[in-house]
Amino acid sequence: MSQGKFIASAAAAVGAAALLLALTGGTALAQDKTYTMKFTLPTLNDPSFVFTKNYAAALEKDSGGRIKTEVYPASQLGSIPRQIEGTQFGSIQCAVIPPEFFVGVDERFEVMAAPGLVGSMAHGQRVAADPAVKALMLGLGADKGLHGVALFMNSPSSVVAKAPIRHLADFKGKKIRVLASPFQMQPLAQLGATPVAMTLGDVVPALQQGAIDGAIGGIVVFTPMHFQDAAKYVTETGQPAVYAIVEVNKAWYEALPADLRKIVDDDAAAGQVAIAPTASEIVEKARQGWTSTGGELISLPADEQSEMMTTFAGAVGDVTKPKPALDAAYKIVTEAAARTK
Repeated sequence: MSQGKFIASAAAAVGAAALLLALTGGTALAQDKTYTMKFTLPTLNDPSFVFTKNYAAALEKDSGGRIKTEVYPASQLGSIPRQIEGTQFGSIQCAVIPPEFFVGVDERFEVMAAPGLVGSMAHGQRVAADPAVKALMLGLGADKGLHGVALFMNSPSSVVAKAPIRHLADFKGKKIRVLASPFQMQPLAQLGATPVAMTLGDVVPALQQGAIDGAIGGIVVFTPMHFQDAAKYVTETGQPAVYAIVEVNKAWYEALPADLRKIVDDDAAAGQVAIAPTASEIVEKARQGWTSTGGELISLPADEQSEMMTTFAGAVGDVTKPKPALDAAYKIVTEAAARTK
């Protein structure tokens, strides 16, 4: 080999080695980089909180510590609207919140709050796991900075009130806090109550000050957040189901290496399955906890419960029919509910 060819060959070898080193070094750096994932939720010690703790722990374990998680329950990062905005724009990486609060992002988020959709916790979890429902709900918000990863039923709804609501007539004239959805506002209005949309952190003070007479929510929230300090009566209407949706900031998610993106998705899906039996246990413990501290659980008479459901069904139609996109989404979830009974 001539001296010139030898030098050229040696230079090529050095260049190839340098390229390989750069590539492997870059891979090593990517493997070493850590990503902070802040979780926000409005509740504490309910199924959403348990899901979030378990999901965060799984992410740290399965990522080998490359995802570092921080959990902020009980609206520590602000009101629910601020939590949603933070997740959309990236100051927060994950929110676990009832989907109807995302109605400002896309009105179809509220379909899971439709009364009469499900009749039990087990049925509610089957609806959440239905492929058509998951495709719909987890895909909403993709054009608004969100990436959905899980959906599950948190609890059935009840009405906590300062004075007992034992009959449908007792709703008349009452100011009742609702989630931010016409699916709750319209049915209550037809019962003669005045619906008042309000974020969770404001409910107990509003009850104590007389700004509202009662509130729709889950017993899994009322008991651990000490609602009995403001109101002792809970009427178990069972409607609507309270779901939680798990939304990740899309830009943060897309900036992750492919293996971490898969872990974020897979661990959320596994967590959705795992929370189902736990959620039912938490609901029952919360019911027992409510009565053990002096609260009362009330059921409407059977004929009045049936009348309420008929009223609610008519109200849902009034909400969906003028809105084609919402009506189509409602059809998807009601068909899934029928399939999974």
